[in-house]
Amino acid sequence: CPSGGVAPRAAGVRMSQDDLSAVRHVTVESDDGDVRLDRWFKRHYPDVSYGQVAKWLRTGQVRVDGHRAKPGQRLSEGQDIRVPPTPATRTVERPTERSRQPVDRADASALRESIVYQDEFLIALNKPAGLAVQGGSKTHRHLDGMLDALQFDAKDRPRLVHRLDKDTSGLLLLARDRRTASQLSVLFQGREVEKTYWALVVGIPEHDSGVIDARLGKRGGEGNERVESIDDGQAAETEYRILDHAAQRIAWLELRPRTGRTHQLRAHCKVMNTPIVGDGKYGGRESDVEGLPRRLHLHARGLTLPHPATGERLTLKAPLDEVLSKSWAFVGFDAKLT
Repeated sequence: CPSGGVAPRAAGVRMSQDDLSAVRHVTVESDDGDVRLDRWFKRHYPDVSYGQVAKWLRTGQVRVDGHRAKPGQRLSEGQDIRVPPTPATRTVERPTERSRQPVDRADASALRESIVYQDEFLIALNKPAGLAVQGGSKTHRHLDGMLDALQFDAKDRPRLVHRLDKDTSGLLLLARDRRTASQLSVLFQGREVEKTYWALVVGIPEHDSGVIDARLGKRGGEGNERVESIDDGQAAETEYRILDHAAQRIAWLELRPRTGRTHQLRAHCKVMNTPIVGDGKYGGRESDVEGLPRRLHLHARGLTLPHPATGERLTLKAPLDEVLSKSWAFVGFDAKLT
């Protein structure tokens, strides 16, 4: 925009008297529901650095519904975000229902075939490894951009209610309406959803089962960020048990995270000196196993939760994909036993 002018409006912008100083008030749209505040800025204001956003938050210049906020705060549809003056910043308009690109026919077909559970409130998918859940500055192909293919007879497109890392395969839950999305968000935030993961790890844990209690913090700059066990990190706990092992070389672990930190399972397996097979980021060369593909051998196996409509206990499971099934069989593990 011209020097001294007001930056272009982002989607959902509601202008106010603050416009005289180029402050904007942006309303969170449905596609941004449950997105972290720092990631919301990255989506809509890509030229604003994370450091600048962090400074605005520390000084109270960014506010959500009039209150001070934190970078990792999850947003909800309809909330008001106060954005400080950004005269030299381009904004990115979020796609609307009309402008959203049609889903590729092959992607739509594959996505529908990945459904493992569906009712009028929920859809559960077996997400393939390599597919990002949401987009970013360098991620243009992602599940969030394909959800129109799963609308079926519902009034709205499905909504994301939790996340899986791009390289992690397995169970991902979607809400088919706004009310269900809100109820599920409360269940996830209140830790009323039991999450179960399977992993092949290099080495055998010292005990057959236990709890990994290691605080985690982020290290490294953008693009090279990783999570490490540090004394002043965030509290993180993971239950584990050995389901099977091959000699003293590889173990099949069941992992149940009690907390939801970034890369928690990968970092906690590294803490036990048993990195996940194919996890070069955290295990380096130690994660390579001859005969197995260099792919993260971490799978979101299941979720157990009260159904948001009926309250009945619902258990959902996602089978291993073809690649992981071959890895389990190659080592001599029978995934059909559990």
